Amino acid sequence: MATLGFVGLGIMGRPMLKNLLKAGHKVVAYGRTPAKLDACVADGAGRAASNREVGERADMIFTMLPDGPEVEEVVLGPNGILEGCKAGDLIIDMSSINPLISQKIAAACAKRGVGFVDAPVSGGEPKAIDGTLAIMVGASEDNFRKAEPYLKCMGSTVTLTGPVGAGNTTKLANQIMVACNIAAMGEALALATHCGLDPEVVFNAVKGGLAGSAVLNAKGPMLIARNFKPGFKIQLHQKDLRNALQTAEANKMFLPLTGLVQQMLLSLMGDGKGELDHSAIATFIEGPSHVEVKRPSASA
Repeated sequence: MATLGFVGLGIMGRPMLKNLLKAGHKVVAYGRTPAKLDACVADGAGRAASNREVGERADMIFTMLPDGPEVEEVVLGPNGILEGCKAGDLIIDMSSINPLISQKIAAACAKRGVGFVDAPVSGGEPKAIDGTLAIMVGASEDNFRKAEPYLKCMGSTVTLTGPVGAGNTTKLANQIMVACNIAAMGEALALATHCGLDPEVVFNAVKGGLAGSAVLNAKGPMLIARNFKPGFKIQLHQKDLRNALQTAEANKMFLPLTGLVQQMLLSLMGDGKGELDHSAIATFIEGPSHVEVKRPSASA
């Protein structure tokens, strides 16, 4: 059985690693925060002292990091994963980053005979814990076949979308749809609340119709309960929309709704809400509309 490596032990990374362990795989882990690494070792992972050591000890290495610069540093930087890898190893980056950076890292890995896969995920912390993430993969057919059994330990759907970079392009499309959906939900429930309706009743009335969606089902109750404990932070969604707009610019594409919601996210971050769950995108409209979406019984 291959030895797996895992770097990036945050909100998403730790439960993903745990699901690999639950499936019976041997995993060696590294993270720059000692407490997070200690927790993963307590879960059953082996401890590495550096990114390079993970590359040395593992045949297949997973990364789950905030953005492209972090992935570049961890994989290609001094004492990075690639320095420890041998020809035939496979690096699978599950972060959500700019597709051009995925392709840059893949090219550097190829020079060392190391395979590279971009496999970003959707579903947030709850699905990371349950092992039911949607995983969007960019890879060669051969590398996809190698990675697929392990990815299925962490996701309920694992889809090859094209060559390296295609996974992150698909994820950007996903993030555009999610962000715009949450923003629209906020406007709709703010209107209903301002007109004197109970937003929970409105939510229950529409969720079974055409307006219903996985986003509405997951984020509507959080908004109404004013529960913004982060499963996926606003600042990370802002990063994804920034990457989408950069990719659109490189391809001479016009994404007006994405640009608008990106500005909303930046405003929320300016108000100190960047660490909140992205369900709080829906609160952007509340201030200008002088309304708070919540149950009537929760009113002062």
